[in-house]
Parts: sequence; C-alpha cells; structure tokens
Amino acid sequence: MSFLREPRPLLKKENQNFRVNPFKTLINQTAVYGLSSILGRLLNYLLVPLYTRCFTPDQYGIVTEMYAYVAFLAVFLTYGMETSFFRFYKKFDKPKEVYSTILISLIVSSSLFLLLVFLNLKEISIWVGYGENSEYITWFSLIVFLDAISSISFAKLRVQNRAIRFATIRLINIAVNILLNLYFVLYKGFGIEYIFISNLVASLTMLLLLFPEMIKTKWVFNYKLWRRIITYAFPLLFAGLAGMVNETIDRVLLKHLLENSETAMHEVGIYGAFYKLSIIMVLFTQTFRFAAEPFYFLQEKKKNYKKIYADIMRYFVITTGFIFLCVLVFYDFIKFFIGSEYHDERGFFVVAILLLANLFLGIYYNLSIWYKLTEKTIYGALISVFGATITIVLNFILIPVVGFVGCAITTLVCYFLMTYISYYFLKKHYPIPYDVKKILTYLASSITFFIIIYALNTTIYTNLVFLLSYICLVLLIEKPKKIVNSKPKSLTK
Repeated sequence: MSFLREPRPLLKKENQNFRVNPFKTLINQTAVYGLSSILGRLLNYLLVPLYTRCFTPDQYGIVTEMYAYVAFLAVFLTYGMETSFFRFYKKFDKPKEVYSTILISLIVSSSLFLLLVFLNLKEISIWVGYGENSEYITWFSLIVFLDAISSISFAKLRVQNRAIRFATIRLINIAVNILLNLYFVLYKGFGIEYIFISNLVASLTMLLLLFPEMIKTKWVFNYKLWRRIITYAFPLLFAGLAGMVNETIDRVLLKHLLENSETAMHEVGIYGAFYKLSIIMVLFTQTFRFAAEPFYFLQEKKKNYKKIYADIMRYFVITTGFIFLCVLVFYDFIKFFIGSEYHDERGFFVVAILLLANLFLGIYYNLSIWYKLTEKTIYGALISVFGATITIVLNFILIPVVGFVGCAITTLVCYFLMTYISYYFLKKHYPIPYDVKKILTYLASSITFFIIIYALNTTIYTNLVFLLSYICLVLLIEKPKKIVNSKPKSLTK
C-alpha cells in the first residue's frame, strides 16, 4: 500500500534537496524538462524542412496562422489554472482536492467551448476565412479541448517533481505527431489538413497517457476553494490572453495589413519559418519556466530565498546571452533547415530580433514571480494588457511599411517594455537584490557583438571570436566573486 503514496514522499525528498542545494535541484529539473523539450523540439524541428519543401509559402502560411489561433485558445481554456494550481497546492491543506477541483472546472469549461464551436461551426469558419475548410476548425477545437484538460495533470507532475514521467509523455506525444506527419505528408503525399489530423491524434494519445493521474484521485469539487482559485486566476487569464496576443497576433495581422493580398500568405509563411529558426531561445525559456515556476513557490519560505531568485536571474541572462550569440554565429548553417524558397535577405536581422525578444520575455518570466508569490496577479494582467496594446498599435504602424520585419521589431519592443515595467513594480512591492550591473553588462556585450556582426557582415571565424570573447567576459566577471566569498566562509569556520 505504501506505493500508492509515492508522490508525497517524493515531494518531501525534493524539499530536502532544495534546502541542501536549491540550484542543483533546479538545474536537474531543468535538465530533465529540457531534455524532453530539446529532443522533442529537435524532432519536431525536422518537420520544418519537410513542410517548407512539400508546401508553398502560401500553404505553410495557413499552418502558421491556424497554430496562432490554437496558442491563443489554449491560454483561454486554461484561464490561469496552472499557476493557480502551484500556488494553492502548497498553500491548501488538501492538495488532492485542489487538483480535482481545478480538473473538474477545466473539463466543464472546455466541454462548453467545444459545444459552442460545433453549434456555430459554419459561422466561425467563414469569419476566420476558411469557409470551404470548416474541418480545420473542427480539428483544432478538438486539439485545444484535449490539451486544456491535459494541462493540469502536467502541472501536477511538475509540482510533484515527477519530471521523468512528464518528459516521457511529452516525448511520446511529439513522436506520434512526427511519425504521422511523415506517413501522411511524406509517404502518402497528403495535404496540409493531415498536419492537423496528426496533431489531433497525438493530443488524444497524450490525454490517454495522463488518464491514470485523473482516475486515481478522489473527484471532489470544493466550491469555496474554486472561488478563491478563480479570484487568483482571473487576472492571470487576462495576462495569458494578452501574452498570446503578443506572441501570435503578428502572424494574424500580417495577413490583413499587407497591401498586396496575393503575397500576404507568402509573407506569413516566410515569417513563420524565420520564427522557427529562433526556436532555440523559445525552447530554453519555456524549459526553464517548466522547472522554475514550481521551484519558486517551494523556495518562498526559505531564509535566503530572495538571494536565490537573484542568482537564478543572473545565470539565466548569462545562458540566454550565450544562446543568442550561438544562433547568430552559426546562422548560415541553421538557415538551411528551411527550403531555399524561404531564404530571404531579411532573415538574419529578423531572427536576431526575435531571439533578443524572447530573451527579454524570459527575463520577464523571472521578474513576474513577484506578483504570483504576493497574489497581486492584477499587476500581471495590467502589464500584459499594456504589452498587448503596444503590440497591436506597433503592428498596425510597422507592417504596412516594412512587412514582417515590423512584426519582429514590435515583439522586441513589447517584451522589453514589459520587462522594464515589471522590474519597476518589483522594486516597489517585492525588492529582490538583483545584480543589475552584471546583468546589464552581459546584455550589452551580447547585443554589441550582434550589432558588429550585422553591420560588418563578418565571417563565421570572426563571429567565433566574438562568442569566445563573451565567454571570457563572463568568466572574468564571475570568477572574482567566488574568490572573495570563499575567504569569509573559511574565517567563519
């Protein structure tokens, strides 16, 4: 019978590890999540050459646009419940009741969404411009329905530090998707609709694998608890929706704001391919977020938790700065992952701007923990809504002038401003001793190297020198601190 209680002792064990070496625990968790994400995304990444060679930019533009809608709906249907789960799982004395209450809430709300879509399928299809292909809407509504229900079970695995099971299920999901894509698109030569069908089958497989997590819990709906959770989650819903506006609205607006409607989908397809080339930064920030979000909540009661948060931020900036330069250094090799029809002279600049934008988004993720810990989630909503407003306004201004380059610039401006505002409020409400000088030094050096590489159109050998220079700079700055700190420790002993 003791095996039935495995998750709770495991959580306790992890808490002990946090006390002994929190960074080691975070790194280990990030590594496991990262392994699944990296392997999964790398395998998924291999589909990009397939798509860009089997489909025209116009056709691939449809795929890009539809997945933008999916990302938006996924946030809408989870309405901040993942973060709320992390908050109340530790705070509430009945964690299983937290899980069952949120799970029931998601099942009911997602089912209502699915019903509304099916009742208005024709009208929705015409509204989004796919009146003759309403099956696209059917498949994608089913995908977001399944993914929404699965999300809270994934959150449960994360908070219980069951990263291996989390990673295994995610990898199986991706493997099913890839294999079906290879079969339908490459072997059978079917059209883009089978990309969506493959995703649907993969999402269904994922839910079935998570089904044991759902059935072994006691199904209880605590209405009073649910009201507390909703109060906490409601601002996060707006924050999430606004965040999706920031991440996806550019590909939707690009289609409608370009003067030449005949080439619009062509541009959307090319921009979508460039976005894929910046996936390494997105991958790392998302992987880090998987591990860091529950980690931050668990660290809250520790004596030196704010210093831990500050150190994590510094290491995060160091790592993302390195990733930023690595992609730019090897860009000439990376770009061959997409078909030659997608090669464009604007590619290097756009990819660099998107990488930098997602770097700032990762910093924002780190900063945003303050309003989640203090339960002042309204600040997150306000900041995200501000960012969404900036995104929409700048896209309307820049897209007609510079096309998808304007989308990339808008994304960077939006995430930078959100980062700055979040830091401003953090200093007032939840001061954390970030080493701002070091962080700015790392950011400034990586951006400076990018400007030089772009302006002078340097060779890969020169670029490698810049990359090595960044590494040496980091080692030079970080090494003295270790030497200085080691002396007081020995004297104390």
